[in-house]
This record gives sequence, C-alpha cells and structure tokens, in this order.
Amino acid sequence: MADPITSRLRRSVTSAVAQAPGRTLPRWHYLVALIAGAANTLSFAPTPHGGWLELAIFVFFFAWLTRTNGWKSAALTGGAFGFGNYVTGVWWLYVSMHDYGGMAAPLAGAALVLFTLYLAVYPALAAGVWSFCAGHARNGTLDDKPFSPTWHGAFAFASAWAVSEWLRGYVFTGFPWLASGYAQVDGPLAGFAPVAGVYGVGWMLALVAALIVQALVRLREPAEARNGATRVARVVPAGMVAIVLIAAGMLLPLVAWTIPANAPLNVRLLQGNVKQEMKFEQAGMIAAINEYQQMITAKPADLVVTPETAIPVLIQELPDPFAIAVRHFVDTTGTSVLFGALGGTITPDGHLTDVTNSLFGITPGSRELYRYDKHHLVPFGEFVPWGFHWFVAMLNIPLGDLARGVPVQKPFLVHNQPVAVDICYEDIFGEEIARSIRESDTPAGVLVNSTNLAWFGDTIALDQHLQIARMRSLETGRPMLRATNTGTTAAIDAHGNVLARLAPYTVGAIDVTVQGTSGKTPYVSSGNNTVLAVSLFLLAFGFAFGPGGRRGKRGG
Repeated sequence: MADPITSRLRRSVTSAVAQAPGRTLPRWHYLVALIAGAANTLSFAPTPHGGWLELAIFVFFFAWLTRTNGWKSAALTGGAFGFGNYVTGVWWLYVSMHDYGGMAAPLAGAALVLFTLYLAVYPALAAGVWSFCAGHARNGTLDDKPFSPTWHGAFAFASAWAVSEWLRGYVFTGFPWLASGYAQVDGPLAGFAPVAGVYGVGWMLALVAALIVQALVRLREPAEARNGATRVARVVPAGMVAIVLIAAGMLLPLVAWTIPANAPLNVRLLQGNVKQEMKFEQAGMIAAINEYQQMITAKPADLVVTPETAIPVLIQELPDPFAIAVRHFVDTTGTSVLFGALGGTITPDGHLTDVTNSLFGITPGSRELYRYDKHHLVPFGEFVPWGFHWFVAMLNIPLGDLARGVPVQKPFLVHNQPVAVDICYEDIFGEEIARSIRESDTPAGVLVNSTNLAWFGDTIALDQHLQIARMRSLETGRPMLRATNTGTTAAIDAHGNVLARLAPYTVGAIDVTVQGTSGKTPYVSSGNNTVLAVSLFLLAFGFAFGPGGRRGKRGG
C-alpha cells in the first residue's frame, strides 16, 4: 500500500516499487461507511439499550477504516460515516425550519444537508488524524496489504475521536447533539460518565472498538511455525483489555460518587402542550397564560416547574390575575414556583433592551423574585450569527436576538435545597452544567431543565433530548427534572433512571418525589479537561513515536 505520510523513498524500497500504483478504494467503500453511519442513528434513543448496537457498529467502522490507503481516504470514510449518522439523526431540524420557520421545503432541505456536511467534517478530521498518527504502518515496505491494527493505533483512534467530538461541541457555539457517548446511557460503558463525561465515554467506546478489531485481526493471522502459541499471545492482550474496560463500565455505576442531601422534594412538572404556531399570537398567549395559571395552582407541592416561556410575555407585562393568583397560591400552600417568561429592561423613554429567555422563581413569604437568564443561546432562534441575517430573514421565528445571562448563576433555593436551572438545549453542554455546580458558592443538589421542543414536532428529537438529560444525571450524580411544553416531560434520578414521564403532545403533570445529592463526581471536579489532556498527549505521542514518526526518521 502506498505510503500516505511521506513522499521520501526509504532506502530499502526500490524505485520500481515506489512508482507502483497504490490500492484505489472503490466508491462503494464510502457508500458502506455512509450506511453504517445511518445505522448508528438507531443506537440512540428511542432504541432501548442501543449502546451495545453502537459498540458493534463502531467495531465495524474501525475495521472499515483499516481498509483505507491514506489520510485522504480515511478522512472521506470518516466523513461518509458522519454524514450518514447526522443526516438521519438530526433530520428534525427540517421540521423546525420548514413546518414552523416557514422556510421553503427545497431551501430547508438544502440547509439540512449543508449543516450535516459541516458536522461530518469532525469525524472526517478524527479519521484523518488517526491515519497520520498510526494508520498505515508498513514497517519499512510499501505494499497493498490490509492495515494491521496496533496498540498505538487504538489509542490514537480513541483520542482523535474524543477531540473531534469536543470540537464539534465547542466551535461556533457548539452542537454536541448525537455525541457517541449518549447512546451508552443504557449501554455497557455508562459507568465512565461520572469519571470523564460524555466525551470520555466516547473515548472508551472508540478504544474498545479498536481493541476488538485488533484482537480479531490477530486471530486471523497464521501462527508462526516455531511457536503455535504466538497467535494466542497476540490476541489475548487486546481482547482482555477490551473485556476489562466493558466490565469496568458495567461495574462503575456501583460506586457512590455523591450522597443524599437535605430532605426529599415533592415536585410537579407541568406540560401544557401549547401549539407552537399559536404560542406567540395574542389569542394563543392569553390561552397559554390561563392554562398554566390553572395548572400551577391546581395542587400544592414543594416545587412546581413550567416549561420554557410558558408565560410568553415580558415579566413587566405579566397579567395581574396571573400574578395575584400565583402569589396567593405560593404563600398559602408553601409551594415554590419556577415559570418561564421573558426578561428585559424598559428604558425611561420606553424602549425595550436586553431581552432574555428567563426562568423566574417565587418562594413562600418572600417578595424577592428569583431570575435565571439563559446563557447558551440557540443560533438563529435566539441570536443571529454574523453574516447570517439573510438566512434568518427567510424564517418566521420570533426572538431573533436575545441578551445572554452570565455563565454561572445562583441556584434557586427550595426548602434549603439548592436547585440549578437551565433552559432548552443548555443541558446538552455537560461542561457548563458541571461548571455551574463546581463554581457555585452553594452547589445545587437537583438539576431542572425547562424547555420547549414544539419546534421539532413529534420526532426522535424528544427522545434524544431525554437521553441527553439522563447523561447529565450520570455525569453529575444529581437528579434531573424536565418540564417541557409538548414532550418529553420527565423526572430522572441521580443514577440516570427515568422515574416518570409524560407522553408527548398531551396535557398533564408529573407528581414525583426526588432526593437531592451533594458531593462532586470526578467529572464535575475536572470537566472535559481530563479526556482532552489524555487525548492530546496520546496524539502527540503517536505523531512523535508512532510508525509514521519512526518511518520519517528512517527515511530522513
């Protein structure tokens, strides 16, 4: 196989061999990678226990990568896999752009394809970096033999994959949806979540898959004539390490990273099922406010939570009947209430500035209004990226340019239990949730997410978001409560188990008792720093001392 890393001739390679054409991959090679990526979408919610399926697909994906003959073909293979995964996994963005945003169907379809092509750049980057580090070790010869996976290749693949997923969750404000670790919530590697977070779980997934491929390849090699045990000696180490890592992932949930703290809370989570197309019309706003007023005051609890912008008006414009009824209910029943509305500042001359997507909290006997302002805004929905106003002009989406809250905000106190709140897709950024606990003067023992997924219809986005919320519970060792407009409203315990949930597109409430916790998991303490430091070190080691580095020194 032709050497993709250096154009210099090694001394042991003749000119005739060097000029021999390299192996050309057929186009169907990339088509198979794309199909494998599409199949990987089935690993995520709502598929039960999809983590095992994902592990099998990643074994195939890495084995397929070993057929490549250079960094370009490796990157194309990774990109095809990623495009297949993302175009089938986030197709619901088309619903938000076309059905609710009013964008013409061809333009919405084109926007979805272009966006998923962008997302596919990251697995392409991972595969290309793996190839540079360890992909084509020929040990002094140029040939077309299939690549033989090695230890440094396995670690390079895991590290490149984790770094690429982190980059996807960071660049351009980030979009870490469908990070590979999420499918492991019910899989064999979920136990690594409180240790290294979702990207650490993805690192383990890629490593185990590569080690399994390494063991299978060694198993197929003929044993040396002088020592029939040589093949076993090559197979056992990689296979045993893979088995040990899977076993560790299944046993780590037995470790108690956090402990119960404060009295349990009786919580009501509301789901009003207000139609998105009516939510910001005058009649729809009045109907939504009346509906949530009745739902809030229907039954007392320690805490009642509404969805995001359940009250779709500025806090200064809150209708008096709603404010009076809720205040009376809070003071007479001892119930604390968190409700979604819009924040903002009205200047002396009557202008509105600094509009925020916010949650407001009312506690018994206190006239102080708690306020949380959303920090991580949604591009195009809540702020317009530079140079994209033309794109927003084609959409019919309100709240185009909002102000941001600060990254770490004080928790909402409910009967001495600090509650950390976040809005909408803020809970897909695990590092930010961990930071809010790590840097708070009063670390929260319960997490609350208030969201409105009506933008995406009755699609897999609802189940995927619930799976993401479960990962946040695993990472932090804290229960997560979700109040959504159309689904999926749910209560999750500190171990990532769903205690109760409402069916999508129904009106109702969940009454549940949750136990808050205290303490810090390793992930809360260090965030993504651990997996990034390990990955970058191993990649640097692979560049310096892997086959490519050794080959370059010999050829020099």
